[in-house]
Amino acid sequence: MPRLTTEQITEFLTEPGHLTRIATVDADGAPSVAPIWFLFDDGRIWFTPREKSSWWHHIQREPRVAMTIDEDEAPFRKVFVKGTVTVEHPPGEDDAWRARYRDIALRYTPDAFADAYINATVHEPRALLSLPCDPAAVTSWRMPLQGEDPAEVWAPQYYHRRPAPEEWVPERRV
Repeated sequence: MPRLTTEQITEFLTEPGHLTRIATVDADGAPSVAPIWFLFDDGRIWFTPREKSSWWHHIQREPRVAMTIDEDEAPFRKVFVKGTVTVEHPPGEDDAWRARYRDIALRYTPDAFADAYINATVHEPRALLSLPCDPAAVTSWRMPLQGEDPAEVWAPQYYHRRPAPEEWVPERRV
């Protein structure tokens, strides 16, 4: 399967609008997944749970997480990151990093809405967390582009019988 280059990963993670889904482990050891806003900057994924969010409590107990960031249109880029979260600021220190939170909100909303949202929720303490995207912790892939061999979509381990290029449905190529 074609992987994204480091530059392509950075480009994808800095495009506005993509959500990340964070996987945590709850108190019973069961997996939990939440879609959240994020910002990719300085080789890290930055995000901000509210103090009362369940996944913040999960992270406090077990800081190892996994995240997926993907798109639902061609070329169906996907990035998977796993690692240990760093608590940059615990809840209650929001004033120290509110500008970063505004940057996160601006990835998803227009300026006026981002400011209104921040002002309306300023009384809700948040933590500022980050997850380093060391290349060893990142996996990425995408569908093949026009001109690439569609049989290269999946690694050989996924095939019982590798299809010939002419067996692929052209309408599904991107």
